[in-house]
Amino acid sequence: CKTSERKSRGSKAEARSRGVAKEKTLECGQIVWGLAFSAWPVAEAGETDPACAVGLPCLILATGLNDGQIKVWEVQTGHLLFSLLGHQDVVRDLSFAPNGSLILVSASRDKTLRVWDLSRDGRQVQVLSGHVQWVYCCSISPDCSMLCSAAGEKSALLWSMRSYTLIRRLEGHQSSVVSCDFSPDSALLVTASYDACVIMWDPYTGEQLRTLRHVPLHSAVDYSSEVHTSSLRSVCFSPEGLYLATVADDRLLRIWALELRSPVAFAPMTNGLCCMYFPHGGFIATGTRDGHVQFWTAPRVLSSLKHLCRKALRTFLTTYQVLALPIPRKLKEFLTYRTF
Repeated sequence: CKTSERKSRGSKAEARSRGVAKEKTLECGQIVWGLAFSAWPVAEAGETDPACAVGLPCLILATGLNDGQIKVWEVQTGHLLFSLLGHQDVVRDLSFAPNGSLILVSASRDKTLRVWDLSRDGRQVQVLSGHVQWVYCCSISPDCSMLCSAAGEKSALLWSMRSYTLIRRLEGHQSSVVSCDFSPDSALLVTASYDACVIMWDPYTGEQLRTLRHVPLHSAVDYSSEVHTSSLRSVCFSPEGLYLATVADDRLLRIWALELRSPVAFAPMTNGLCCMYFPHGGFIATGTRDGHVQFWTAPRVLSSLKHLCRKALRTFLTTYQVLALPIPRKLKEFLTYRTF
């Protein structure tokens, strides 16, 4: 693999006014199926760091490749830090632990997930087996206590990130689960399936809290297509935890408010495969089969004081801990998202 750079197109005046902008290409030599960013901790004086100069933070990118390799790059320089070997088939998805520990989880068509520790020279920590189909998606909870994985099966698997053991199977979908995501406070988990439903779960108890059903809009559907028009492809939480975005084969991006069971906004799109909120909210990026990334304006909302308090509490309290508090039942229901 190698790195190449080229100047972006533009007038000389623009280049002088903005500085010389460059586009960087990391040439991996294989089809790239999965990507994940993380920050590399700042190196201190006297430490030898493979990624960053002393005192300077840097950004790293993990790439999941068609041949089963995972290549990890330092983005600014394009330096290849690690080539992680172990998977026997396509690496379909990647997820870094949000706490900056440099723990990386990979999901593969070889039906396994693997846990890697980049702070220990990319050592493979654990192999998680339990799926019988290709693993499409993996998501680590923001509090780094849980991992959810989705494969071509009707159930999603929930794992402990402390013991690397299976906690439970989440069963409720009628077709393959293809996408999953945790809420910012780790109190909720959503899964999306080819059955045209998103299920919202309490990951601590395994309880189904609600189901969001995708009903095609006639104006957006081409009935000459043989594709199941409502099959879901991707789901993600907004950064404040009040909205969900979903992409389906009926050529629509939908935005859902948590307290409602119907979408609050739609956007027409074709060949959609994935979606992701901008970390600070306000925008959504969607990826398509034809190689495009599109950006959409998303609803902005000022979180209520009630929601901010719930989010702060649920960041460090599990459902069981909330239920054990000496507080009124209605407040417990609110804090555990049984009511909104």
